Amino acid sequence: MNVRELAQFLHGSPRRIHLIGVAGSGMSGIAALLLALGHRVSGSDKVDTAEVKRLQSLGLDFRTPHRASDADDAEMIIYSSAIRAGNPAFDAARAAGKPLVRRAEALSGLMAGKKGILVCGMHGKTTVSAMTAHVFRAAGTHPSHYVGAEIPILGTNARWDAGGEFFIAEGDESDGTIVQYHPEHSIVLNIEPEHLDHYPDLAAIDAAFTQLLRQTAGKIIYCSDDEGARRVCAAFPDAVSYGKTGHYALRDFRAADFGSVFAVFRGGEELARVTLNVPGEHNAINACAALALAAELGLDLSVCAKALETFRGARRRFETLFASPDFLVVDDYGHHPTEIAAVLRAARDTGRARVLLLFQPHRYTRTQALQEEFGRALALADAAVVTDVYPASEEPIRGVSGQLLVDAAARHGAKDVYYQAARDEAGRCAGQLLRPGDLLVTLGAGNIHEQGTALASDLRILEMLREAMGDGVARLYEPMAKHTTMRVGGPAQFWLEPETEHGFCELVRVAHGEGIPLMVVGRGSNLIVRDGGLRGAVVRLRRGVFGEFAVEGDCIRAGVGVRLKALSGAAVTAGLAGFEWMEGIPGDVGGCLRMNAGAMGVEAFDQVERLRYADHEGNILEKTPRELEVHYRNVPLLRANYALSAVFRGERADPAEVDRRTKEYSAKRKASQPAGASAGCIFRNPEGGKAGQLVDSAGLKNHHVGAARVSDRHANFIVNEGGASATDVLALVEEVRAAVLARHGVRLENEVQVIGEDRPAA
Repeated sequence: MNVRELAQFLHGSPRRIHLIGVAGSGMSGIAALLLALGHRVSGSDKVDTAEVKRLQSLGLDFRTPHRASDADDAEMIIYSSAIRAGNPAFDAARAAGKPLVRRAEALSGLMAGKKGILVCGMHGKTTVSAMTAHVFRAAGTHPSHYVGAEIPILGTNARWDAGGEFFIAEGDESDGTIVQYHPEHSIVLNIEPEHLDHYPDLAAIDAAFTQLLRQTAGKIIYCSDDEGARRVCAAFPDAVSYGKTGHYALRDFRAADFGSVFAVFRGGEELARVTLNVPGEHNAINACAALALAAELGLDLSVCAKALETFRGARRRFETLFASPDFLVVDDYGHHPTEIAAVLRAARDTGRARVLLLFQPHRYTRTQALQEEFGRALALADAAVVTDVYPASEEPIRGVSGQLLVDAAARHGAKDVYYQAARDEAGRCAGQLLRPGDLLVTLGAGNIHEQGTALASDLRILEMLREAMGDGVARLYEPMAKHTTMRVGGPAQFWLEPETEHGFCELVRVAHGEGIPLMVVGRGSNLIVRDGGLRGAVVRLRRGVFGEFAVEGDCIRAGVGVRLKALSGAAVTAGLAGFEWMEGIPGDVGGCLRMNAGAMGVEAFDQVERLRYADHEGNILEKTPRELEVHYRNVPLLRANYALSAVFRGERADPAEVDRRTKEYSAKRKASQPAGASAGCIFRNPEGGKAGQLVDSAGLKNHHVGAARVSDRHANFIVNEGGASATDVLALVEEVRAAVLARHGVRLENEVQVIGEDRPAA
C-alpha cells in the first residue's frame, strides 16, 4: 500500500489489525492510536509491560509469546523494526499473503489523516516532539501526538484527539523509513553520521532527509547551529532556522536551578522570555524549535512560552533518579557522542562538584565507527566507567567492546576512565567513585538505567544509615580486599565507620528495624570474604571512641578499634606484663574478643575483666567473663551482639623486662610465619596434631592456585602473592583439605572465617 491507500484503510471503517512487537515504546504508541480510531487491535510480544496492561484495559488483545496463529483473522499486520523472518507470526502472515506494514509506514498513514508535524534528526526527537505537543496543547489546538518515550506531562506516549487538526510525531531515521512520511511541516534538529549499519555513508543520510523535505508541504524548521541541518535544509524556500543564530535566535541563556532562563528573538524583536525546568543549553535550543514552529503557525507565543515552564521532560531524558545535598543521580537515553557531550554540559550546569559518567555503548557498528568521537565525549566527564556494548539486534564484531572507547578516551586526555564488562560490576565501580557533591549520569539506549536505579536505591539506604550514625564515614561498594589481611574480597554494599557508641547503636537500631543485614568487621586478619562481596551494612569500629585506649592502674581499657600491636606497646610503656603475646598479631581488639584470639598459650579472655557490648536492638550492656560462655576461638555472645570495648588486666613488671619479652614474642612470630598477605592459620589444629605438619607432610608447601600459594615457611598459611581472588584462595583451601584427607585420613576444619557471596557466573 502507498501512503494514500494506508490512510484510507486506517481512517476508514474499523478493521482487524495485529501488531507484532507491541510491547516496544514505538509499537505501543501505534496500538494506542489504532484503538482510539476504533479498530479491533491485537498484539504479540515476548514480554509483558505496564504499558501493555494499560492498553489491554483499552481493548488490546495481547498474546505472549509470538505464535503463528496470532494474525489468522487480521486484515493487516504491523511490525516493528526488530521483527525479522523467523518470527512465527511474521512468517505465517507473509505465507498467507496478508498486508505486512512497517511501523513507520503505519505512522505515516495515521499522520495523513491530519496536518502532520514530523520532528526528525539524530538527537533530541523525543524531547522536541514532546515540547511541541505540550505547547500546541496549551495554545488550544488539541493536537494528536506520537512520542517515542513516556512523557508524564502528556499523559501517554501517543494520543489521538479528534478535535484538533495537527498530528505531532517523531520520525525514526535509523532504518531509512523516514522517506515514508509526507508531513505538512518538518522540524529538522541535526544530521550527522549515525546508523552506519544501515546507511553506507553521510551522503546516503543526506539523501534520505532531502527526500523527506521534498515531501513536506509546508514549513521546514531547522537548527542553524548544526552543520548537517544547514547543509540539507537551508536551500529549501520555506526553510526557517532557529538556534543560537538564525531566524529565531536563542539569547541571554543562563543556567538556573536545574533548568535555564533565556529569551527568543526574531531579528531584533524579543518574542518571549522562557523559564525551562529541564537543564542544559541543548534543551533551551530544543524549546526554541517548538516556539519557532508555533510562531510560524500564528500561535500565541506568550501562552506557549508559559507552558514550557511546566514541561518536565521524558522518561530517561536527564531523569532524576536520586537527589540529596550530597549526591545526584540522573539517567539519560543518549547513546551518540553528540548526545553524550550535550548531557555532560547540562550536568555541569547543575553546579555539582564533579560529573561522573556510567556509559553503556549501543550497537557494535556505532561503537566501532565513532570510537574517536566517543573518546572525546567521554573525556568531558571527571571520571567515567564504560561497560560492554548493548548489541540491540547486532552480532558481535571481533575486537569491539567498551574497552575500545576507554582507550579512545585516554587518547583524548581522560585520566579516570575505566572498563568493566559486566553491568553490575560497572555499577559498583561507579558507586565506589562517588564522593559527596558528585553528580552521576547513567547513559545509554540499552539497559544501563537498571544500574542507575539500583544505585539510587542503595544511595537512599546509605543516606538513611548515615543519618542514623551521625559523624563518621559512609560509602557504597567498599572493596573488602582493602579491609582484610589476605587482601581479597568483593564489595560491601554499605560501608560505615561511626565515631561514637550512640551513633553505632542508632545504626544498629535502624538496620534492625529496616531488615538490613549488619555485621561488624575488624582488620580482617582471620577473614576471607568471597568475591561477590557482602550484602547489607558492614561496619568498621575504629574511629573516635573505638580507637581510644587508656591505662587504668593494672588494667588497660581499649575500644574495639585499637590495634593489638598498639595495646601491646601501651603495656610496655606502662610496665604491664601479660600483653606480650599480642605483639605482631595483625588484628584489633574487636576481632580479638569475637574470636577469643590467642597465641603462645594465652587467650584473650584470660585477661578480660569487663566486656562492654551492644545488643541487636542498640542497647549497651556490660558483663564479666564469669557471666559469659567462652570457648576456644568462639564467644557465643558476640555472634549475635557487638563488642564496643573491654578492660584487660595485666601484671606490674619492670618495663625493660616487658619490652624484652615482647620483642622475643615478635621475633618468634616473624621467624615462624610468612610476611606476605595472609589470614593467619587457615585450619584448626586437629586433636593430637598440628595442621601445618599435616599439610607439609602431604607435600603441599608451595602448592598454588593462581596467585594464592601455600607458604613455604608455615604450611598452615596461604599467602596472596598479589592479584589472587577469594575464589583462588578457597579453591586452594579445598585442594589442601582433600589432599590431607587422602594422605592422612584427617579432615581439616577452617579456623579462618569465610563469609560473603560467590560472584555470579559470567
